[in-house]
Amino acid sequence: MAGFENYEEATRKIEHEIERMGVALGIDWFDEAQVRELAREALEHSQDRIHQAAANPDDQQLGAKVTLFGLASLMLRTMEESAGVGMESHGGPIWKIFGRALWAEAQKRRPAQD
Repeated sequence: MAGFENYEEATRKIEHEIERMGVALGIDWFDEAQVRELAREALEHSQDRIHQAAANPDDQQLGAKVTLFGLASLMLRTMEESAGVGMESHGGPIWKIFGRALWAEAQKRRPAQD
């Protein structure tokens, strides 16, 4: 249903949940090294973490991390969909900090272009 979404509202809600998970995990969003490590983990180990969380439902830290990784995916999808209908979706400072870290880590994984 691209074109009928309220991307601004979706962006606010996603960022709010990212902030909540950050509090639960003790993330300092202004510590670039910590955020880059989190982005790296999200890109490398998200499926592993999902399986670990399913096996350990009482591990709240792990559950928060899995939720955060899902929100990162949702964040990227929201930006992609809105761009597809000619809109830019971007949130506040936490959204931008985490988004930049995810983008930078994703770029490191791409093969060099000739």
